[in-house]
Amino acid sequence: MVKRRLKGSRLFVLDTNILLHDPGALFHFQEHDIYIPMVVLEELDGQKKGTSEVARNARQSSRIIEELMSHASPDAIHEGIVLKKHYINHDKQASGKLFFQVDEFGTDLPKSLPGNKPDNSILATTLALQKKYPDKNIILVSKDINLRIKAAILGVVAEDYYTDRVVEDITGLYHGSVELPANFWETHGKDLHVWQEGSRTFYRIKNTKKLSWYPNQFIYQQSEPVFEGIIRSHEGEDSIVELVTDYRHAKHAVWGIQARNLEQNFALNLLMDPDIDFVSLMGIAGTGKTLLTLAAGLMQTLEFKRYREIIMTRVTVPLGEDIGFLPGTEEEKMTPWMGALMDNLEVLHCCDDGQDWQKTVTTDLIRNKIKIRSLNFMRGRTFLQKYIIIDEAQNLTSKQMKALLTRAGPGTKIVCIGDIKQIDTPYLTETTSGLTYAVDRFKTWAHGGHVTLARGERSRLADFAAEHL
Repeated sequence: MVKRRLKGSRLFVLDTNILLHDPGALFHFQEHDIYIPMVVLEELDGQKKGTSEVARNARQSSRIIEELMSHASPDAIHEGIVLKKHYINHDKQASGKLFFQVDEFGTDLPKSLPGNKPDNSILATTLALQKKYPDKNIILVSKDINLRIKAAILGVVAEDYYTDRVVEDITGLYHGSVELPANFWETHGKDLHVWQEGSRTFYRIKNTKKLSWYPNQFIYQQSEPVFEGIIRSHEGEDSIVELVTDYRHAKHAVWGIQARNLEQNFALNLLMDPDIDFVSLMGIAGTGKTLLTLAAGLMQTLEFKRYREIIMTRVTVPLGEDIGFLPGTEEEKMTPWMGALMDNLEVLHCCDDGQDWQKTVTTDLIRNKIKIRSLNFMRGRTFLQKYIIIDEAQNLTSKQMKALLTRAGPGTKIVCIGDIKQIDTPYLTETTSGLTYAVDRFKTWAHGGHVTLARGERSRLADFAAEHL
């Protein structure tokens, strides 16, 4: 719900972009009332055509509104439709009423007010409601920053939509690893039980119930004694921790790639673990997210035979001007968006020794095992024993993320990689990104893992640019 410390009853006026962003927004305002201007319905009608996420949300919003009205009497439409009474499939705490604009309000705006007519119409309606209901707090809810600015100038209380925020502050997002305090072993080293299962070493650490640990979270200590482990179980009073594999050592190289820092080592431990079905990697440009993911995928697909093939996909959001329609098949259309894939394949090929014909054969074999797919054709599909890489996942909405992750069949591993500081999709922020959503929701699952990569390893030029530009 929109957070606002106001006394008295509240009436929230919704902008069109709220319903286009979240069709279920009508049920996220708890006991407060909602008002939909007529121009919002007109804009919903104009956005309903097409196969985009916005068009689907417009159609869904219209269907929800239609169902609400189908259960309401003509008097209820004027007096307000009780949300809880007529649409119980959503949040049961939504006990407020839904009002539609049934009166024609005059235009009480400055004649010189710039901007488009729909925005100005919503502002005029909100100002009219303030005069009509002086005892209520009238709040305009919009994701349009400029509309909120214009509203503030005219004395209208306007706020953003906060319900879709995964975390209040991005600094509170789960990092996937935590450094142990210097005195950790002094307080938790008593009755420490250590055992081995093959080449794996496990620790049972006592009295960890009060620690905020999660399954597959990494714990480490860089001072003496140096320790790097992954939490396998954190239930009851004790925790079971396994020593991580050191992928910084040449004997553990993954497709010729070795980890260069602590976080990369943690990432490879997740990527190479067959018991972890979902991995999310987050970090700035140059931290090695795509390279590590692709190397682990090739190793497990071509050598270990855990997966049949690698599927790579991403949201097709351009950085600059759109270059228009692209010819060819689905894979050919996606090729320009997969420059990162090609660049990293070149790096991986450089690690191969041998003659030119051997490198050519290896290249053909690798490319036959890597398929490039568009997000537009993912609905209804089921992927069996596939290694799926979702690149630029920060541009996905939470609904798109759910739609993709529910495509996974038996034996499939999904890796989401991205940088939440490089979001190119309108109306998405660091706190509402689908990648942020997945990281937060999967942190308690025993078959999921996350690592935030902090240090760039691309080049000294890229590191300096990322830090100073």
